[in-house]
Order: sequence, then structure tokens, then C-alpha cells
Amino acid sequence: MKLVALLSDGIDSPVAVYLMCRAGAEVILLNMDNGVFSSQAAKDKVRLLAERLRQETGQELPLYSADHGSSLSAFAEKCEEGYRCILCKRAMLGSARIFADEHGADGILMGDSLGQVASQTLSNIRSEQHGLGFPVIRPLIGLDKQEIIDIAQRIGTYDLSIMRTDGCGAVPKHPMTEAGVHRTREQQERVDFGSLIRHTADSAARIQ
Repeated sequence: MKLVALLSDGIDSPVAVYLMCRAGAEVILLNMDNGVFSSQAAKDKVRLLAERLRQETGQELPLYSADHGSSLSAFAEKCEEGYRCILCKRAMLGSARIFADEHGADGILMGDSLGQVASQTLSNIRSEQHGLGFPVIRPLIGLDKQEIIDIAQRIGTYDLSIMRTDGCGAVPKHPMTEAGVHRTREQQERVDFGSLIRHTADSAARIQ
């Protein structure tokens, strides 16, 4: 089993990587670079987290970075603000699907935990993944935050994940929590979604 893991600088996705490595998966790390909506500190954290995961799992865990900022800029310019996180996830999944196909991977790995943040309600997860046609593995889906933190502390990623950064500048003030598939598709059609995700996938370059 070979998986492409969407690795952020947060607490959850490194734990998801660890759990699937422990389950025997071969994992490639893919970080979505948010461009002007992120900071260098966040990018540096991702590198530190990847290195810590290598030490903990004994896996190679190659780390790639891809330009996701272009997609976020398009969503910010042309789409309703409340849908920005859902469109962000759709774009990440779409890009990761292309990347996974090109690297012979069997699925995408994410750190989603049901209901933990606005983009992770069941309705939003359905809208984010609708039409993807590719397996998405979410090993943390039924865990609460404390359970995830406990694992992160045990494997040495927690202190890295909580290092202070500016966060994502694209997050809306009032994110949609119950996005329907049809309404999300209407928002997606305001941009050239296929070209955006193709660009992101093509921009992926190994950085570690």
C-alpha cells in the first residue's frame, strides 16, 4: 500500500502519517505551499516534522512541496468567502490525486478528525471529496483532539506542531459548515478548477 500524505504544519497530519506507517504503508509526503497566505516559518515546520517522522518510523518519507497559493488566490478573488476552505480541500485532493497517479500511489492520506474544525463536518467532507473517485484514508476520523495530542506527544511531533506561526491567511471569518455538493460545484465553476489543480500537481518538487 502506497499513500500520498497531505502533510501540513499542524498537529493532526503528522499523527496520521505515523499511524499508517505503523500499519505498513509506504508514504510520500506532499505539502501544499499556500504562498502569500502562509509564512516561511510554517514551511520550516513542515521540514522539521518530516524529519521527525523519519526518525520515528524508519521510513524514507520523501517530502514534496507544491504551489497551492495560486488556487487560494483564485478562490479569494472569484468565490464566496465562506466556501474557501471547502474549495481549498477540493483543490488539495484533486492535485494530490494527479500526483498520486503519477507516483503509483493507491490513495491519499489526510489528518481529518470528524467535526474538529469547520471543514471537517460530515457534510463538508462529502462536498470536498465528491467526484474524486480515489481512496482517501483518514485514520484519525473518530479520535478526539486529546487522543491525537497524546499520540503526537509520544512520537515527538507535538512540540514542533505547536511552534508559533501566522497561520493560514486564507481562512474566512465565517466558514461554511454545511456545504452542499451542488452549491460547492457552483462555486468551483467560477474558476478554471482543472487548470488550477493541474498546475499544482505539475509544480510539485522534492525538497527533502
